[in-house]
Amino acid sequence: MPEGLMERLFDEPGRGRSRREPLAVRMRPTTLDELIGQRALLAPGTPLRRAIESGQPHSMILYGPPGSGKTTLARIVAESAGAAFEEHSAVEAGLAEVRGVIERARHRDDGTVFFLDEIHRFNRPQQDALLRAVEEGLVVLIGATTENPRHEVSTALLSRLRVYAMESLSAEDIRELLERALARGELGEVALDPDAAELIATRAGGDARVALGALELAANGVARIDRETAGAALATAQVRYDAAADRHYETISAWIKAARGSDVDASLYYLATMLEGGEDPRFIARRMVIFASEDIGNAEPQALALAVAAAQTVELVGLPECTYALAQAAIYLALAPKSNAAGSALAAARAEIAAHGALRPPPWLRPGAGEEYDYPHSHPGHLSPQELMPPGLERRRFYQPDEAEAKLAQALAVVRAARGHDEPAP
Repeated sequence: MPEGLMERLFDEPGRGRSRREPLAVRMRPTTLDELIGQRALLAPGTPLRRAIESGQPHSMILYGPPGSGKTTLARIVAESAGAAFEEHSAVEAGLAEVRGVIERARHRDDGTVFFLDEIHRFNRPQQDALLRAVEEGLVVLIGATTENPRHEVSTALLSRLRVYAMESLSAEDIRELLERALARGELGEVALDPDAAELIATRAGGDARVALGALELAANGVARIDRETAGAALATAQVRYDAAADRHYETISAWIKAARGSDVDASLYYLATMLEGGEDPRFIARRMVIFASEDIGNAEPQALALAVAAAQTVELVGLPECTYALAQAAIYLALAPKSNAAGSALAAARAEIAAHGALRPPPWLRPGAGEEYDYPHSHPGHLSPQELMPPGLERRRFYQPDEAEAKLAQALAVVRAARGHDEPAP
């Protein structure tokens, strides 16, 4: 027998577990009852659980972060249905591999579950090659992705699949997983200190593979895993971030809402998340400039100047030094008084034009008006009583200063009084 063949045979699913396999593979559940996490998705009576327990699964996409159990769940689906399990990664597979899976499925009586990891990496022609096989029930396709499938999977294929969102494992789930691995003796006689378990559970980022990998590494050559040993095995905390995908949008949204809510610590936390995740600092700076006008406005005009200065600093000095300017801006923007009156005023003016069209200015404001135009600087206080709105809109109000714009409100009252507009428009 060729060298290594026997080892490969006994490493195949269903032929026993090799101690050479990573702990995460050896600990992989084979039934729904063994699966940790995903309680809402797989609770008794839920559609997906009923489909699996009935042995009649349907094609689906499992959408969730790394280490949440997508591959494991796909294997459980195949096992429950008594079907063959074929697995490929879209990073490495192409049309030839897909056609091979479909052709083998034609010759099976018990059905085929085709697990396609990272399905979002298939282009549209590759995804379309799966359509007929899925539609005819030749294969049960289970696609796995960390990206939003509604953005990455073709509409035609998506219409033939159910999408199930999977969540990161909680710290409690991770602790249960660690306890199970130790109880099964997978690492021999090893004790895990409670604070070490807590550290792994917290820093694994909800990823079962990371947690079990850290546990396995920490257990190498020791009888007891303390916090220091666990920390060394973890090396660095997991930062789940993709500058072109969901975490990108989620985190910048969280930063905006934290700054809008004046929570400076949350603002700094999400800024740090973006920087640690490799986000382009220019993108962060652009969002800060937008925020300064949209959410602070004239409540603190200096905010826009500071945000623009931070953006210029990013261009001038780059990483890592520009992070100081971003932190400075994040703190200032979070603690600055907030007002969205400027944006609301412009939106009201645009709505008026959308509804009724853009009216012509009064004659005295048009070019060549001559003496008809009443020059404001010729009046005390530089205010003319002459009407400046188009006819019919003399008492229309778009800008209503809020409590954060007290100085502007006072100035506005003087201006409107000079034109005889003391009372708000009905």
